[in-house]
Amino acid sequence: MPDVRGRVRRPATIAGVLLLFLVLGLPACAARPAAAEPAPGASGVAPPPEPAYRGESIPAYDVVLTIGTDGVLYVRETITYDFDQAGEHGIVRHVPFRRGDRLYEVRGVSSSSSTGAPARVRTTRFLHDVQISVGDRHREVRGRQAYVIEYEVRRAFTPRADHDDLVWDAIGTSWDVPIGNAAVRVQAPVPLRHATCRAGAPGATTRCLRDRDGPYAIDFVQNALAPHEGMRIRVRLPKHAIAVPPPRYVAPRWTGHWTGTAVLALALAAVPLLARRPAPRRGTGAGLAAAGALLVLADAGDDVAANGPWAFSLGDRCLAGLALMIVGAGILCVRQTRSARFAADGRPGGLQLVGRDVN
Repeated sequence: MPDVRGRVRRPATIAGVLLLFLVLGLPACAARPAAAEPAPGASGVAPPPEPAYRGESIPAYDVVLTIGTDGVLYVRETITYDFDQAGEHGIVRHVPFRRGDRLYEVRGVSSSSSTGAPARVRTTRFLHDVQISVGDRHREVRGRQAYVIEYEVRRAFTPRADHDDLVWDAIGTSWDVPIGNAAVRVQAPVPLRHATCRAGAPGATTRCLRDRDGPYAIDFVQNALAPHEGMRIRVRLPKHAIAVPPPRYVAPRWTGHWTGTAVLALALAAVPLLARRPAPRRGTGAGLAAAGALLVLADAGDDVAANGPWAFSLGDRCLAGLALMIVGAGILCVRQTRSARFAADGRPGGLQLVGRDVN
């Protein structure tokens, strides 16, 4: 019988050595690709923290919207504002009192600060917003400060046939700095079954994170808002759940028609003709300009007297007034140009009579 031990021993020894190398080298080989090519979403080191905002920012913005049974929206805003190293006199919050033709009533504004920052409040109406200035004009603040602003919004609900709607931008879109974390809590005297939140720029459709705290309160959260991005809250309540006063509307900013536009176009076309004809007296031009200014003021004055200095509405009377002002200014300009031309020629202006010296 042939001796097969030598033939089997040598291949067995080689196979054992190869197996030993495989067992010892496999962990190292397996570890190297993991370090060189990390899996998606993972790395060999801890992920870096989110970068902090440089310069001014709002790290936290907390809002509580409480819907009263009287139909009033009670607002409490807690704003943590980081002024960084730049010295500022405070913050300015813009709350709308007019959107299109719709008027809201912003009342009972108050403010405070838990960090000891000056919290004197001043309110000013400008165009469409109530500017709530919190701070001190004579004292600068730096670093991180916390402010609390409270106010009431009346006539914010819109009555519908089978429900009442509330659409409100809880933090506004006028902030020029980024907002790290924004939270809005909505509280109502009845169960909230229809409440939504959309975050981002005006018209955005990004849904906010939502957390229900019982049947009467809902919390919405949104992180990393860029400047001029807000959180639009929409709440739908059953009919007669709260007392909803009727909304107030005013005339649009512009109510002009084609007749007023035609008058203004004729006035513009008449200005070049003034240079080709004898110009009327200077008093005529001044009178036309003054009459036009009175028409413009009268057009805006009735709305201003009824609803405040920024409730003006302009229409055909304003266009007619502008037409008179343009014609009057054209007359004054033509007379001034002709007087300057006569003065350059050495004449006193107007028609000059030349006589003959007979002596």
